[in-house]
Amino acid sequence: MPQIFSPRANVIAKAGLVSLVPAIAVVGAAGWTFYNSPYVTDQYVVVVQPIPFSHEHHVGRLGFDCRYCHTAVEKSPFAGIPPTETCMNCHSQIWAEQPMLAPVRESFKTGQPLVWHRVHNLPDFAYFDHHVHLAKGIGCVSCHGRIDQMPLVYQAAPLTMSWCLDCHRNPEPHLRPREEVFNMDWTPPPNADELRARLMEEYGVERLTSCSTCHR
Repeated sequence: MPQIFSPRANVIAKAGLVSLVPAIAVVGAAGWTFYNSPYVTDQYVVVVQPIPFSHEHHVGRLGFDCRYCHTAVEKSPFAGIPPTETCMNCHSQIWAEQPMLAPVRESFKTGQPLVWHRVHNLPDFAYFDHHVHLAKGIGCVSCHGRIDQMPLVYQAAPLTMSWCLDCHRNPEPHLRPREEVFNMDWTPPPNADELRARLMEEYGVERLTSCSTCHR
């Protein structure tokens, strides 16, 4: 029977098998990088809102506490969106005739709520509870970044499963006293490691990494 493949075919086949492993690694790394890129996660993407509300102005300059607008954040899984009445507490007197705030005045007049667009939009199969994290000493900055420096809000963190798990496996670096949870400028003291070890025990922080923690 005539030989179908020449002896060179063995060399080519071996070279192909050897090069297959790094090729798979490169493709896998490229896929992982793409999956975690802002193009997929929407990290750093500014979401257009009905009104260009500036957290930099309200929180950073005027010193508004997060809880003034997000009233449910300490007792509910959801932070909550402020009703128009909250805006009008100030803007019935301040900048009352500014064209930019016309949608607020119209909403207040008609009773139709403003339709704000979600910036931090976790998938429905991922459960997240705001008030539990705050009670355990996780500051707003850990997930939302320096919101007090954002003229327009964007998603500061990737919010991927691996990003969440990094914190769940090692929560200590993110812990702070409960009274500092809403403080954007809080700086850990010199004895930070000792403080966080104490807070881990005092607040009952657990390293929860089971699937059912977030996927219920």
